[in-house]
Amino acid sequence: MGEADTTLRVLPSKFVPLINAGHEEYKNTWKNKHSSAYLSQSFDAETLRLEKRKEMEQEIRIQVDELMRQELKSLRLAVDREEDRPFKAPKKKNGKKAGKKKEKDLTPDRSVSSLFEELVIYSFLKKSMTVALKDFVGDFLYLGSTLSLANKLPMPSLFDMRQNIALYAVLRLGSSDIHSMAPLIRSILLVGPAGTGKKMLVNAVCTETGANLFDLSLANLQGKYSGKAGVSMIVHIVFKVARLLQPSVIWIGNAEKNFYKKVPKEEKEMEPKRIRRDLTKALRLLNPGDRVMLIGTTERPHLAEMRGLCRTYERILFMPRPDYASRYVLWKHMLDAQNVQVTQSLDISSLAKVSDGYTPGHILQAIRLVLTERRILQLPRRSGGTGSKGTGETET
Repeated sequence: MGEADTTLRVLPSKFVPLINAGHEEYKNTWKNKHSSAYLSQSFDAETLRLEKRKEMEQEIRIQVDELMRQELKSLRLAVDREEDRPFKAPKKKNGKKAGKKKEKDLTPDRSVSSLFEELVIYSFLKKSMTVALKDFVGDFLYLGSTLSLANKLPMPSLFDMRQNIALYAVLRLGSSDIHSMAPLIRSILLVGPAGTGKKMLVNAVCTETGANLFDLSLANLQGKYSGKAGVSMIVHIVFKVARLLQPSVIWIGNAEKNFYKKVPKEEKEMEPKRIRRDLTKALRLLNPGDRVMLIGTTERPHLAEMRGLCRTYERILFMPRPDYASRYVLWKHMLDAQNVQVTQSLDISSLAKVSDGYTPGHILQAIRLVLTERRILQLPRRSGGTGSKGTGETET
């Protein structure tokens, strides 16, 4: 029997022609330029002259076209007078306007700086933590192809999550060309237990793209902008400033609370569902040119009404607990981050085995509880004559 074909077939990319065109431009324009003789010159005079010449040609072309239109109009008037026919301007067709309805501006008389200041004062605009996407550590799911052959759907790995965030969020927010050419994705929902790195990925997206971070979580809305008019106003301000200062990320923590099936008694005063309608309406008004993305995080999606949740969030990414390979990489990476050199005497494989079910947050918590500052200072003395800073003799 022939083996099943598990080869991943990649469709032609829309961006390869752009990359090839850029490479050709580099070879034709910049590759053979020698700038060593003009060290004090911060620009290429000939290239600048060619670019400015094109701009001047465009400006002159517009003026010449306008003069030609005036000349043509004069000729037509002259011909009409000779034939005793009055000149009639063509009637404009009253066609139906296509496209989406424009959003009503609730703050037409306010400047962007005043809106920005208000969001900062009320903590809706926050400074994101500096986290690189590469710091979200994880490995491949090596048994994925084997499970697929057995007609079993493999769980996503942490590496898959990092790849999806790079594809859906970082590339789209980081490049206006990709955002306009790729399929429009306005919102992402990260689902997973506590400690899997959901908020870390939100900060990583902001760090990699330089995006502003807006917080519309229910806990942040409590006690602010009460009533329907207040909610409509704050959602409008957040999305307006996010579009004007793009790229922007709008984060909603505990996103299931906006779509509760049944609101708990202790949360009825918070009115968790009051932002739902305005949020959905504001998302629909985002166009391909708006580099604004809503990212929600939740640990309990089962408490939400699935229909409304899936309508609001176009991509739902499940963040699993790490498998053995990812746990092995996490243990090694987090120990290195504590400035502790790992030696062969420390069995990381056993740590990865006994920590089955741990999230990355649990692993980091265990390391910090065991490797206290006092124990780290004692490592060189405990290593003795080996001359290494190994962790084999520690209490880990």
